[in-house]
Amino acid sequence: MLDLTTVLFGPYATQILGDFGADVIKIEAPGGDPVRHLGPARNSGMGALFLGSNRNKRSIVLDLKGSVGREALWRLIDKADMFVHNVRPQKIHSLGFGPDDVLRRRPIIIYGGLHGYREDGPYGGQPAYDDVIQGASGIAGLFQERDGEPQLVPSVVADKSAALMASTGLIAAYVKRLRTGRGVYMECSMFEGLVSYNLVEHQWGTIFSPPESKPGYSRLLSRNRRPHRTLNGFICMLPYTDKHWETFWKLSGMPKMAEDPRFSTMGLRVRNIDDLYREASKVIANRDTEEWLEVLTKADIPVGRVNSLSDLRNDPHLTEIGFFRPYEHPTEGAIEIPDTPYRFDRESLPIRRHPPQLGEHGQEILAELGMSQQEIQSALRQTTKKHSA
Repeated sequence: MLDLTTVLFGPYATQILGDFGADVIKIEAPGGDPVRHLGPARNSGMGALFLGSNRNKRSIVLDLKGSVGREALWRLIDKADMFVHNVRPQKIHSLGFGPDDVLRRRPIIIYGGLHGYREDGPYGGQPAYDDVIQGASGIAGLFQERDGEPQLVPSVVADKSAALMASTGLIAAYVKRLRTGRGVYMECSMFEGLVSYNLVEHQWGTIFSPPESKPGYSRLLSRNRRPHRTLNGFICMLPYTDKHWETFWKLSGMPKMAEDPRFSTMGLRVRNIDDLYREASKVIANRDTEEWLEVLTKADIPVGRVNSLSDLRNDPHLTEIGFFRPYEHPTEGAIEIPDTPYRFDRESLPIRRHPPQLGEHGQEILAELGMSQQEIQSALRQTTKKHSA
């Protein structure tokens, strides 16, 4: 797989395929992926965010503005199964590596265009980053529906969610190629992806024509749908079925609440969700976190403590399963890599390659193409001179 992606949307998508076993060649411009310089670092160009989204890859630096770099990329394309980029459409076309160009040269390749907006719409080709897409997709607006003011989720949720969609699309395209023997142009766009993601539940009554209600899943937009304060912390819980709520009210010492005409069925609870969560919060505040975790877990009611980022490192479940995997990086020393959600035959996916230094595998990759030492040195020297200048 040829990976011409930067920042997070693209690199996280290709890292997932690298975790699955793909040989991912990260092709970087002189200066490298900008994310190399984000976050704490022990060495220049090896920042924390880069380390978290670029394992199981090899790195080569090619200057695609020069003829030598472009020719090297074409030779890589001649042997590749996938070509993936998140360059804006007009830019990739100007470089000569648009989907029609690449598929004409190699008709069996999977061409992945990871865009901010679908290229055939009026927003096509506009720059897009996580903050912008959280706003445009309605994610930030959900906070305005609930609290009166839009907010951004304090996570790169648009980039990461779109990356999951893109990795799935690339795998599906590969399966299609196995069936048909033909290449595929797979486009995955952040804006359309996050709108569809947001509307899974929030399309609500507007899924019907004409609409049966306004958009927005009322339970999720309740101002009282928040972590519940206990005597010594917070918990998140979700009694869901009638039986769950009946059991919860019994455990709370208020069994008659199960018969309250506002709460006796799921439909009534949704219509009176603010009252439901308000009443539940009142009783939860009377006991400590550990007691609620014990009694609700025993009653098979979904519950969990509210962890800080620091708490995650000491979570007993994550500790027991060895979720934080120690890894000795050849230049960055001891690091910890979170496990993936996947296991194959009860085995975690292997860390086959460390996150690479900029251009670390250039010589190796070009040699695999059968290029002579003179050709390799020419390609790498051009890149080095360009960056030095």
